[in-house]
Amino acid sequence: MLSEALQRNAKHEARLSNIFRCILSAVNGGQRFLDFARNDRTSWPFTENLYNLPMPESKPLVAVIMGSKSDWDTMRNAVETLDELGVPNEARVLSAHRTPDATTEFARGAADRGLRVIIAGAGGAAHLAGVIAAHTWLPVLGVPIQSKLQGLDSLLSTAQMPGGIPVGTLAIGEAGAKNAALLAVAILATSDDTIRQKLEAFRRNQSEAVLSAKLPR
Repeated sequence: MLSEALQRNAKHEARLSNIFRCILSAVNGGQRFLDFARNDRTSWPFTENLYNLPMPESKPLVAVIMGSKSDWDTMRNAVETLDELGVPNEARVLSAHRTPDATTEFARGAADRGLRVIIAGAGGAAHLAGVIAAHTWLPVLGVPIQSKLQGLDSLLSTAQMPGGIPVGTLAIGEAGAKNAALLAVAILATSDDTIRQKLEAFRRNQSEAVLSAKLPR
């Protein structure tokens, strides 16, 4: 009886083994996995350790756009704030006047790429935020850049959008860039608990820093 039971078990294991091999052979590269199971690491198609495979990079949720490279000194405050709060973002230069086709293409494809908020900073005529807003349903936040007119021309051309195409306009310069990032994070926080918790922690730390400030005597 024991011998018959052992034979039945052996046959069962053999059938399972054959089924397993058939499944693996049907998978692209199945033989490589069989070789790996035999500890033949030379045929394993990847160099990473099985327990240390790279995680896919997070897609950017916020885009920081500026009209020229010279605007980076201002707009970097938005990027740094987003980085501090751990919000995936991207930054690039696009001009409403010098690269109109590229700007339009970016705006129209932004939502499909997973972006949820766009921050646009420009000086002078400052049509960048308005042009982008005209081609996307995503919220667009405008940052007026300092100019020869102390940024007043940038502020007015960003804020004075005609009814129907809104642009959320922040303060002129670095403060506006930082607040644009914080406002973008607040928008995301309405539907993302992790981001909300990071924003709440940021505000708590900010309050604690103010309350713990020591004045010189």
